[in-house]
Amino acid sequence: MALFNGMIKKRINALIEQKKSFLCVGLDPDVQKIPTLFLRMQDPITEFTKSIVNATSDVAIAYKPNFAFYEALGLKGLHALDALIHHLPKNVVTIADAKRADIGNTSRLYATAFFETWGFDAVTVPPYMGYDSIEPFISYKEKLTLILCLTSNSGAQDFEEKRLENGKRLYEAVLEKALEWNQFENVGLVVGANRAEELKRLRAMAQGLCFLIPGVGVQGGTIEESVRYGADANQQSALINIGRAVIYPDGEFSSLNDFEKTVAKKAEEYVAMMRQALEQSAV
Repeated sequence: MALFNGMIKKRINALIEQKKSFLCVGLDPDVQKIPTLFLRMQDPITEFTKSIVNATSDVAIAYKPNFAFYEALGLKGLHALDALIHHLPKNVVTIADAKRADIGNTSRLYATAFFETWGFDAVTVPPYMGYDSIEPFISYKEKLTLILCLTSNSGAQDFEEKRLENGKRLYEAVLEKALEWNQFENVGLVVGANRAEELKRLRAMAQGLCFLIPGVGVQGGTIEESVRYGADANQQSALINIGRAVIYPDGEFSSLNDFEKTVAKKAEEYVAMMRQALEQSAV
């Protein structure tokens, strides 16, 4: 076994064990939604995302910036992303939600960008251009490559849920390839929380993979089912993403302290639900 095999999975599971949490905070700053408090600041996006991190770092094990929210703002957004990365605690897992993959030469540059230039621990990638588009990411043995398998959006039915000639769903074929490509124990899957029965079945087929699980809340997924069906047999290897429900709490805020207390409370409520689900699963 090579030195780095399984390192990222061990890091994730150590954080789950330490914090008794699966919480991955989605850092998707939308100028139309962030509290007025931040709009009066010189750099609203940077200050907003930093406050989210300050409020949630005790219970979060991972943070997932969605690149679209930063790239849409041009250089200002990329500067905000850079500031955020430098503000994140060193022991958490950082996920570039970028969904990039291309022909080999281009993917090599994408992998360099996310894993070396930006320094992320993980990145989301679509699998539909095949192994040569994914291999440059997987070759970073100490990093995690999260392959889109069965996503939480309604459009998943257009391709991911289609049956192949052999009778399998396309997402099942993706899972089989992910298992085949997991030679360094650094491949994971993105599976929507609102696909509870499929999540349960996919986990049974892929005990050795880390799952990133979006779709809790507005999209219909629940914490209880995400923990029960998404965690592995050791109640580990799952990252449950919560975005809007944590980072955009209701109400007006007069100070950073007021805002951060509200966000912290919301994050702690979700983690309490995760811990309760863990206890119920252990029975």
